[in-house]
Amino acid sequence: MIIMKAIKVKLWQDLVNYKKPTSFQLKETYPLPPFSTVIGMIHNLCQYDTYHEMKVSIQGKYFSKTNDLATRYEFKNGMKYDAKRHQLKVGDYGISRGVSTTELLVDVELVLHIIPKDQSIVTEIYDAFLHPWEYPSLGRREDIAVIKQVKIVEVEKQVLSKDKRLGKNCGAYVPIEWVENRNVLFKNRQQGISDLGTRYLLTRNYELVNYGTKKNPKVFRKWNKQEVYYATYLSAPRKSQVYIDNDENDQNIVFIV
Repeated sequence: MIIMKAIKVKLWQDLVNYKKPTSFQLKETYPLPPFSTVIGMIHNLCQYDTYHEMKVSIQGKYFSKTNDLATRYEFKNGMKYDAKRHQLKVGDYGISRGVSTTELLVDVELVLHIIPKDQSIVTEIYDAFLHPWEYPSLGRREDIAVIKQVKIVEVEKQVLSKDKRLGKNCGAYVPIEWVENRNVLFKNRQQGISDLGTRYLLTRNYELVNYGTKKNPKVFRKWNKQEVYYATYLSAPRKSQVYIDNDENDQNIVFIV
């Protein structure tokens, strides 16, 4: 049985937006931070300037949702100032100022498992969370994350001897194959509905690709994406094979993606 070392981190956030990239006027939020957001925070805390391959498990819960108003600034490259159109003038150029609405999650609790491909850097990542060089943020820059607990645990695949359920009101990003193989079941017992979940295609990491020429480069990010389910009322049935950490005080299913 393969045993992997992981960094288990518990975070708390007051008000946070994990923005969906396709939302504009109303800046909608994902129910949990996407993989790219978590991996980006890890690389920032470790001050990595190159990509370190890693797998993560993201689970957690929030108390409620609310909306907040924000000021939105818009400008078009090279557009001159027009008093009838623009509210602000910067040099000879014009900027439009308006109002947008941001969807916020309230009282967020997260449990992250970080499994680097290079197991020799486990302690390095652990130390970066234990003694962060700046305040950690997850989501927007202003979305401060309070580190409640960080520890090194071991993760291994086990055949369960009894059913194991996720905590009350907790949700997780679940790999598609776990659902297809029936290693994890969704069920809202109060409503009697099975297979209750939302399918997401989440960003993970990116490569810089030049779509232009060598003399006239046009470099864009090419995102690698991961398809997952998000669901609450999760349970792993008896005899299913899932990854479990060895945290004796608070053992968790680890949804490795």
